[in-house]
Amino acid sequence: MEFGIVNVAEATRHFRALFISDVHLGSRACKAEQLLDFLRHHDAGTIYLVGDIVDGWQLRSGWHWPHTHNDVIQVLLSKARKGSRLIYVPGNHDEFLRDYFGTHFGGVVVTEQAIHVTADGARYVVTHGDQFDRTIGRGRQFAALGDYLHMLLASANVTVNIVRKVLSLPRWSLSQWAKYKVKDALNYVQSFEQALAAEARRRHAEGVICGHVHQASIRDFPGARYVNCGDWVESCSAAVEHLDGRLEIVAWKAELGRQAADVKITEAHAI
Repeated sequence: MEFGIVNVAEATRHFRALFISDVHLGSRACKAEQLLDFLRHHDAGTIYLVGDIVDGWQLRSGWHWPHTHNDVIQVLLSKARKGSRLIYVPGNHDEFLRDYFGTHFGGVVVTEQAIHVTADGARYVVTHGDQFDRTIGRGRQFAALGDYLHMLLASANVTVNIVRKVLSLPRWSLSQWAKYKVKDALNYVQSFEQALAAEARRRHAEGVICGHVHQASIRDFPGARYVNCGDWVESCSAAVEHLDGRLEIVAWKAELGRQAADVKITEAHAI
């Protein structure tokens, strides 16, 4: 993988496809402002919403919907009106949309899974990924508790970093620290990646593009590539496909109010 710096104050960057997951609109941990800034500087012919865009679990426990969350919806719908194809693959937090597979909402198509074919002919299964989560497979209530605790820690992290800023300390992720302390011990992420790669092979596809675990990554397994979009709770990242079929993870590090910002780009070479 290679890394580079791009000045995002320049003209909007156009891609063949964008893949965005785990926005969690309706949650206090959602970084809607950063996503809005990202969408202003990035456009694509096809935009995949790879699950957990709206956090129905959080909304059921307490309503939180500031205007920036509504703005994200409006910007996405505007892109659809201007000609972008929007494909919504629901996740576990927005599972209420799974009752509407095949339905069109304002130019957005809701589907259980999708097959994306890159410019160089590679086939990728596009799925949120929660159905491959061992924890969810063993017990839905336990899975819901784990997600709730993760989002609670992510919300608390906002306060933690305000204090750290006052003390001139660098940003630190409480929820990421807690998640990796637990999930590394259980080999959780590795098992998830392997399960998704196996699904790609089973579907005779070159790879899979997913979300769910909030960890942006592009990894090559035997016979399949694993691509995770990341999230808009902490990492603020998305997967993109260039016009020549190359896939990248774009980690959006723009600070609000700045006229220019830097974007770290992780490039994945073709299989």
